[in-house]
Amino acid sequence: MISQIEKGAAPVGVAEAKAWLRLGAGQDDAVVAGLIRSAADLCEAFTGQMLIVRTVREEMVVTHGWTRLAKRPVVAIDAVTGLVGEAEIVLADDDWRADIDRDGGARLAIDAPGDATRARVTYRAGLAADANGVPEAIRQGLIRMIQHLHEARDDGAREVPAIIAALWQPWRPFGLRAGAWR
Repeated sequence: MISQIEKGAAPVGVAEAKAWLRLGAGQDDAVVAGLIRSAADLCEAFTGQMLIVRTVREEMVVTHGWTRLAKRPVVAIDAVTGLVGEAEIVLADDDWRADIDRDGGARLAIDAPGDATRARVTYRAGLAADANGVPEAIRQGLIRMIQHLHEARDDGAREVPAIIAALWQPWRPFGLRAGAWR
């Protein structure tokens, strides 16, 4: 269960989005910023990937075997802490193992949990370090999604239009075993 995701930089700037929407300098900054956040959330849900690298804290039950981390693409696992009730137990690096696959999916095995029944994992996940590193097709899809949300703001329409889905599709897991460990 995700307990915290660090707030990060927006993958598209307000000025860039306003230029696409043809809005003036002082118009609707807060509205456009909200549309950027909504478009980024929709993109991350559609692709199953975080856009900008951010820190994630996830809690899980300690099991015998591997547990998949919820967010991807995982860049690094920074810390694993055992939890006994509300108390924390520091787990040494050799108490746990991690496996990050080529698509950024990650799994964790805790071999020596001590008295811990749960674990808190702190890791970083995201496609790019900053907005400039986000692939252009994703950025173009974000701009178009912002426009779609702006135009449909009174309709409540939040589905992803086909042209945007086509731009984002290459970053979406596919196949019969999408997301499964091979």
